[in-house]
Amino acid sequence: MIKHFTYYQSTIFYRVEGKGKVVVLLHGFGEDSNIFNHQINFLKHYCQLIVPDLPGSGNSEMLNEENGDITINDYAKCIYALLIQENIQSCIMLGHSMGGYITLSFGEMYPQHLNGFGLIHSTAFPDSEEKKQNRLRGIEMMEEYGGYAFLKTTIPNLFSTNFKKNYPEKLTLLIEEGRKFSTKALQQYYKAMMNRTDKTSVLKNTSLPVLFIIGTEDVAAPMNDVLQQAKLPLSSYIHILENIGHMSMWEATENLNQFLIHFIQAI
Repeated sequence: MIKHFTYYQSTIFYRVEGKGKVVVLLHGFGEDSNIFNHQINFLKHYCQLIVPDLPGSGNSEMLNEENGDITINDYAKCIYALLIQENIQSCIMLGHSMGGYITLSFGEMYPQHLNGFGLIHSTAFPDSEEKKQNRLRGIEMMEEYGGYAFLKTTIPNLFSTNFKKNYPEKLTLLIEEGRKFSTKALQQYYKAMMNRTDKTSVLKNTSLPVLFIIGTEDVAAPMNDVLQQAKLPLSSYIHILENIGHMSMWEATENLNQFLIHFIQAI
């Protein structure tokens, strides 16, 4: 079921599927809720899924920047408002990439509303100075050439070598979905990601179970970085996917689905 609500002046769309234990799936940069279609079709038989189009993605409107740059915390506050809208007191939250950054911010601000959370190819580390400079260049490139041209360049880097070789049509499909994004929305995300703070304290201080999905060929959330973080929580569920990049939702669908349901049912 497609639903929507108004968050300040922005209309935010989200999907609700299934019944039972509440699980929120948060997509990453350059994606919308459809990136999780394979997971939704599987998990909806076991739990209730809340899957938003983050502000500026899919049918959801951007957050207003009139009071300054939007932060990752602002997106987390929007997700909290969505839970209030649905009268949900607690949930399991699973975030892919940028969605993982939002999950960590949510866990810092609203830990009482989580039963567990997971990072799907994501990291609690902030951007390094080098990465921040790359973000700035990305924002400039988008300004000059447009958001679609930027996604066309960057999306292939998110996939493993084998996947790019064997499924070029799937990469093309995802790249073409990038035409739906406004350049301003993509720039807003990049600024928010660039300015986010270190969230390793969230992992260190939580008593909740935490899921880590790691790809050995992931250049955006490198395995060695994430393994350092996986040692921090009291209870970690760690899954390493060999020869997989940043996009196990498509690259290793069945494996990821099993990892997710195992984590959800264990809580």
